[in-house]
Amino acid sequence: MALIYFVRHGKAAAGFSEDPDPGLNDLGRVQAAAIAPRLSAAGAELFSSPLRRARETAAPVEAALGQAARIVPAVSEIVAPVADLAGRGAWLRSAMRGNWSDLSADHQVWRQGVVDTLLGLGRDSVIFSHFIAINAAVSHALDDPRMVCFSPENCSITVLDNAGGALRVVELGEASATVVG
Repeated sequence: MALIYFVRHGKAAAGFSEDPDPGLNDLGRVQAAAIAPRLSAAGAELFSSPLRRARETAAPVEAALGQAARIVPAVSEIVAPVADLAGRGAWLRSAMRGNWSDLSADHQVWRQGVVDTLLGLGRDSVIFSHFIAINAAVSHALDDPRMVCFSPENCSITVLDNAGGALRVVELGEASATVVG
């Protein structure tokens, strides 16, 4: 069994429909520093989405432990089927109201990739990731068809375990009313 500390990145400097890969804003950097002591004490292996906001959220924990997070594209943010930023936001807002089964086969494969990555972890792990990736894992663990089961706050920590080859929710992270910008 491995405990998985699934961390949503800190507050980004721009929204999903404004920048394809924003870093953290000042609040996001404060949030990342605030959770670093808890995550550093977990004694876990570090993983991160390749996106800037996740990498920057990982930085204080990496510094405290003297180790770099391994980059894992599978826990990155969901990819919108449209290229323009405004269209990305509109697509995501619409998709978030539905179920996973409403999405394309590519999105089903992406969701399964998130789950398979978590199931493949052999030791306690901290993963710096994103709102939808966390929901992909939680919805799978709860056998809930909705794309959004809860709204993890920036820098919230959702704890899962993968005992017996199945994901189980140990603790949902702090929730908020996330607005896709």
